[in-house]
Amino acid sequence: MSTVLTRELGGRRSSRLRSGDLIVLLAFLTLAAIIVCALFPAALAPDPPNEQQITKRLLPPMWMERGTNQHVLGTDQLGRDLLSRVIHGARISLVVGLCALLLSGIVGVTIGVLAGYYRGHLDDWLMRLADVQLSIPFVLLAIAIIAVIGPSNVNVVLVLAVNGWVVYARLARGQALSLREREFIAAYRALGASDARIVVRHVLPNLLSAVIVVASLELAGIITLESSLSFLGLGIQPPTVSWGYMLADGRSYLLGGAWWVVTFPGLAITATILSINVIADWLRDVLDPRLKT
Repeated sequence: MSTVLTRELGGRRSSRLRSGDLIVLLAFLTLAAIIVCALFPAALAPDPPNEQQITKRLLPPMWMERGTNQHVLGTDQLGRDLLSRVIHGARISLVVGLCALLLSGIVGVTIGVLAGYYRGHLDDWLMRLADVQLSIPFVLLAIAIIAVIGPSNVNVVLVLAVNGWVVYARLARGQALSLREREFIAAYRALGASDARIVVRHVLPNLLSAVIVVASLELAGIITLESSLSFLGLGIQPPTVSWGYMLADGRSYLLGGAWWVVTFPGLAITATILSINVIADWLRDVLDPRLKT
């Protein structure tokens, strides 16, 4: 009886694992396709993203009536090819997201390690700064910063980095507080190792797996925020192609029956964020030893 039950449970577990592996593989393939589009948009796009053909405005996708093979996903209100614009929009979303992620991660981990390792007044001041940051709504903060420094690609990265550093700071602080009391750190300190050497050689490497998991989760959020800023007119400015700006530019045509103008940029955002979240969960399972059986 126990043998049969064990086999049944093992079969169910292996089935779940195969299903989960298939989802992760699909997420990797989707994200890989998006990355290829971001790296080689000119080679993959059938037309220039800003080429206007007014006589072909609001053409539906090719499988609908009036659709043509020349415009697989249709055209927008200015006759621009939607497939070309979606492909070119991938570069902006990924580049802005990765740059903001890198900047916020470096700043946040540095602040968190300093606060957690040295504690005292430095910890108090830095964590109060983080509390102030968390108390300000992101949209208000973005409007204030963009109003002062003006909208541009670089400024969007700065706004997103300012919004995201707190997550890394709190994570790094908690890990540093725990690590500084461990026996191997005390041993290195007794042997005369400097604080800088201990932090660089022993504290930061032990933070790496947790930071990678959080960064993979944060990337999806940053892409969402960039699209939101572009939708509000505070992010990437035309003529640069952005998925968020495409949504804002075509929303007035949604009720008029031209659903494809906003649907395909929205699907691109959804596919990117969903793929990143699935991969982030997989990374958490792989890198967290407590989840391994």
